[in-house]
Amino acid sequence: MTKVIWNKSAKNTVRAFSEDVRKEIGALLMILQQGRNLGMPQSKPMKQVHSSAFELRIKDGAGIYPVFYVLFDRGKILIPHAFTKKTQKTPPKEIDTAKKRLRRLIDETQ
Repeated sequence: MTKVIWNKSAKNTVRAFSEDVRKEIGALLMILQQGRNLGMPQSKPMKQVHSSAFELRIKDGAGIYPVFYVLFDRGKILIPHAFTKKTQKTPPKEIDTAKKRLRRLIDETQ
């Protein structure tokens, strides 16, 4: 099964989400770990972060909970960033944070 490698801050952010949101994130990650692909509306490409980056798209009545992930090498899913937003647009600072954290995760896993 594919290994999920989290940025510590991203993992802590997800832990603060509601139980329902966490369960949905877990279910979507399980699908990815089984080697299956996700499409819209659950996942969309995030080329602004990395050529292989995607955004898990979880919504509830309180907001939107993006979780960025990269299918990296064989058998690894990197999760550099997660956050909460109220609008469809992803703020540039969140993209910048994801890029920085992803570079560190890549360096740590090689």
